[in-house]
Amino acid sequence: MNASTEPNFQASVRGMFDRAAHALGVPDDLVETIRECNSVIQLRFPVRLRGSYHTFCGWRAVHSEHRLPVKGGIRYAPQVDQQEVEALASLMTFKCALVDVPFGGAKGGLAIRPGDYNEEELERITRRFTQELADRGYISPSRDVPAPDMGTGAREMAWMADEYRKLYPSDIDAIACVTGKPVTQGGIPGRTEATGRGVQYVVSEFFRHPDDVAMAGLDGGLEGKRMIVQGFGNVGFNAAKFFVEEEGVRLVGVIEYDGALLSDDGLDPEALAEHRARTGGMKGFPGAHFVEDGASALEAECDILVPAALESQITAANAARIQAKLIVEAANGPVTLEADRQLLARGRVVLPDILVNAGGVTVSYFEWVKNVSHMRFGRLSRQLEIQRGLRIVKMIETASGRQVPDELKAPLLRGTDELDLVESGLEGVMRDGYGAIRERMRETEAIDDLRSAAFAVGLEKVALSYQQMGLA
Repeated sequence: MNASTEPNFQASVRGMFDRAAHALGVPDDLVETIRECNSVIQLRFPVRLRGSYHTFCGWRAVHSEHRLPVKGGIRYAPQVDQQEVEALASLMTFKCALVDVPFGGAKGGLAIRPGDYNEEELERITRRFTQELADRGYISPSRDVPAPDMGTGAREMAWMADEYRKLYPSDIDAIACVTGKPVTQGGIPGRTEATGRGVQYVVSEFFRHPDDVAMAGLDGGLEGKRMIVQGFGNVGFNAAKFFVEEEGVRLVGVIEYDGALLSDDGLDPEALAEHRARTGGMKGFPGAHFVEDGASALEAECDILVPAALESQITAANAARIQAKLIVEAANGPVTLEADRQLLARGRVVLPDILVNAGGVTVSYFEWVKNVSHMRFGRLSRQLEIQRGLRIVKMIETASGRQVPDELKAPLLRGTDELDLVESGLEGVMRDGYGAIRERMRETEAIDDLRSAAFAVGLEKVALSYQQMGLA
């Protein structure tokens, strides 16, 4: 099979779902009920820009409402279409179920290239898109909560939240209509880097299990492992930064749309980000070899490959040449169904997207809870913790007759802030998620890969919800 005859992204996701459902023996009628999107809307709306009307096309898909509100990002990209949005919405359903985030799955998209518009124009487009979504019930703190995705960020979420408040000024929870907002506008510390941080936590947990590491043909810990990251946006940059600075990984390659950089000595993520911001591209970074055909660098030698860009990057056309022993899906759907089969047949291990990039929706959940509770995490307990730490220090000093060194005393007297709680909660969720799929793979004879195990864990929870509600 070549790339041109492979199923499209939506069919690929459905194939992965069906593989897990078959392994679990889920009845066909229930599989059909869960597989398909509950609803999808296409919106076409005009916005007056530069003296004339411009018509934009967008979508919002709701895959499953077994939990409410539904949750999923809004992406701004010229190639987005209805099938892509539906596929991403279904991934969100199983992602949330897998990591026990009580949301249903949704996704949205607007077919534009953000770089074609200035900030004022983007704001007008975003606010109008919000109006269209709100008019049809596809944005609401209690029913449908968008978030950032490719091409959007905290700025766009702030515009959407403000527009929703204008439309529904009496809704006390209006600020919870979206997540991923700036901290000053109801956001939460750690949300921007949450997906990249979650990638780090999952891979770190994988390397805590020698049997799993050996399954990938690797040994030892993360330190010194050679990594290539595709996509140097928010997710790819933060993941690379955390792996290099905190885990001792050697970043030997970075792939972007304008080419790739390879260096066996390792790349500095911070320096590379500064170089790209200054020059507008990857080329010319000191000490690295520039490869104009960036996609070819997916096939370069490394221990760990982290596709953190678009879907369908590893396909039937290049899967046989992928040298990485461990593929970590930081993007949504970067490995196609046929490529996944080929990689598994070659003994490669794929850490699946519905776990690996679940950090974003996990911290979005924390933000949503903060918004609807109208209380910052840790506000009631921080001073109590500081006082308790002070008493512990005094007890130690009294018992020992010696002063506790400042470097040991400082953490006890600082107290826990909101970012500490967010990162602690995220780490627990991601580690538990990996533990759940690891256990499922070992308990179910018909499942021998982590992706099928991840879908199986999520599917079981969704199916149970349907059954308990009397819908199946």
